[in-house]
Amino acid sequence: QVQLVESGGGLVETGGSLRLSCAASGSIFSLNVMGWYRQAAGKQRELVAALNSGGSASYADSVKGRFTISRDNAKNTVYLEMNSLKPEDTAVYYCNVRILAHPFAGGNEANYWGQGTQVTVSS
Repeated sequence: QVQLVESGGGLVETGGSLRLSCAASGSIFSLNVMGWYRQAAGKQRELVAALNSGGSASYADSVKGRFTISRDNAKNTVYLEMNSLKPEDTAVYYCNVRILAHPFAGGNEANYWGQGTQVTVSS
């Protein structure tokens, strides 16, 4: 079994910073593409940032220059550093990771979602 657990959300004032973490656990062989999505109330889920296995990152235009996605392979964890936060960044943030299971666990590759963490930016 593979599980993603998110942490780091909360309430912050405009201009503040937060760092989200998404830790993967279970029968993991490797983590491949990692991404952070967000879903604001009444809106569709959107991709905020992505990081491939080669280390190349991409960002939504709305967060470029403010958000940074990174990974710690030793900890099987992906992070989203969010700076200069704006009220329009308010949303539930989800991590999504494509994980290759250990051969002993079947060796399947699949996408997994975290449980979501609320980020609220007050004006």
